[in-house]
Amino acid sequence: MFFFDPLYLVFAAPGMLLAMWAQYKVKSTFAAYGEVALSNGMSGAEIANRILGVHQIRDVRVEPVDGFLSDHYDPTSKTLRLSPDVYHGRSVSAAGVAAHEVGHAIQHAQGYAWLQLRSNLVPVLGITSNLAMPAIMIGFLLASFGQAALGQLALLAGIAMFAILVVFQVVTLPVEFDASARALAAIESGRLVNARELDGARKVLNAAALTYVAAAISSALTLMYYLYRSGLLGGRRDG
Repeated sequence: MFFFDPLYLVFAAPGMLLAMWAQYKVKSTFAAYGEVALSNGMSGAEIANRILGVHQIRDVRVEPVDGFLSDHYDPTSKTLRLSPDVYHGRSVSAAGVAAHEVGHAIQHAQGYAWLQLRSNLVPVLGITSNLAMPAIMIGFLLASFGQAALGQLALLAGIAMFAILVVFQVVTLPVEFDASARALAAIESGRLVNARELDGARKVLNAAALTYVAAAISSALTLMYYLYRSGLLGGRRDG
């Protein structure tokens, strides 16, 4: 029953649908404003370096990375990696995404607490994310074979590890929202975009933020399902 539980869809479907819509929204918005050229003709890499210079951040490298919207800031090596469409792009989308990633570099330089917390969770998540699902499956399987006590122990361990993922994704929300706010402020105060381009960059970043919201909601709903099926949220403990 655990492996083919219709109840799972009751919990998970809303998050799955939201995630699908968020992915469509970010891709379509990025594509739309990827066709709108910046009036200053700067590339995403140039904008990133300009903002870093304004904030006197000299130890962060800006380099290209393969993939679509694979942009990220790596605090361990102080490297800002931009996807080809952003690194070389001279569009409103490229400006918004590049500035957003610089926002993370600024957070790092200023010791932003939420970013530090998320970074501290990364090594823990690297372990628990690989063990959570096997532990949960083993727990339900043991319960179905009459090993209730042992099954419940494995299940609780798996749920606890899965909960760390939910915490990580919730912590990610203020980090991403703050980075976008810093990005918009930087490109506006630095006069890197005009009013129309600023509005477009805001729409791109708002669409991107939806993906993080969707991921957090989806994981939280899945956690609620496991809690319910374990009996900790009023559900049944059978497998």
